[in-house]
Amino acid sequence: MTRLAISNLQKMDELILRRCTGSPAAMALKLDISQTTLFAYLSIMKRLGAPIRYNKYKKTYYYEEDGCFKLGFCYSATKEEPADPP
Repeated sequence: MTRLAISNLQKMDELILRRCTGSPAAMALKLDISQTTLFAYLSIMKRLGAPIRYNKYKKTYYYEEDGCFKLGFCYSATKEEPADPP
């Protein structure tokens, strides 16, 4: 996955959390991507477990459950993070 794709997924998460995505066309415009690409990204997020829904009356995507979409490695609470290399 490219850095641009990861950046777009992070921006999408922010918009979805704030419930200010607008319609699919508006959201694609905000992200400077095509609607086809937007739907592909939404599909990826859903396959990775994001409970994304669309409210057609408010014209916004939202998460059905509390939470956020994270990409990256998370250390468990029981392990210490590795020290920085010398």
